[in-house]
Amino acid sequence: MKLKILLLTVCFALYVLPAIAQQKTTTLEELFVDVIDKSNRYEEYKVVKIYKLNNLKKNVEDSIASIKKDLENAQGTIALQKSKIDTLTQSMSSLQTELNTSIENQDGINLFGALINKTIYKITMWGIIGLLVLVVLYLLFKFKNSNVITKAAKLKLTETDEEFETHRQQALEREQQLRRKLQDEIIKNKNA
Repeated sequence: MKLKILLLTVCFALYVLPAIAQQKTTTLEELFVDVIDKSNRYEEYKVVKIYKLNNLKKNVEDSIASIKKDLENAQGTIALQKSKIDTLTQSMSSLQTELNTSIENQDGINLFGALINKTIYKITMWGIIGLLVLVVLYLLFKFKNSNVITKAAKLKLTETDEEFETHRQQALEREQQLRRKLQDEIIKNKNA
């Protein structure tokens, strides 16, 4: 019989203790309702038992302390996240500056210490190349024109040289004939 009582007591304790433990996790609102509803009335006043008030006070203080602790933790987390955001913002702005500098360097050419846009550089270089081609074509035209004039002048010089040589030969032959005639006349005048 004692065994049955002991067994029933253990079963009852196992069944009732979890229910009691669940009751301890009540909210403040439930505690206020419990204090107000289970208090006695005296005329228009409520008579509240001291232990219930003390229990309610303790729970309110615990809740306030817990909320303050959560608030401090949240503020610490916010401050940490704000510092991370500031660090990331500074890092992002420096990376943006580096990116802009890199894009400028990629879109430009460093010429004599000055950064020039690639498009302007290309237009300038092609303009200079075009101008040089035009100068070369002009000089080539002038050279060919001068070459034609020089060839014509050389041809005329050659013709003039040939004419002069022919004229000189003829003048030499005439002079030789005149000298012979003169010599013949001198000889004839000496003999006569």
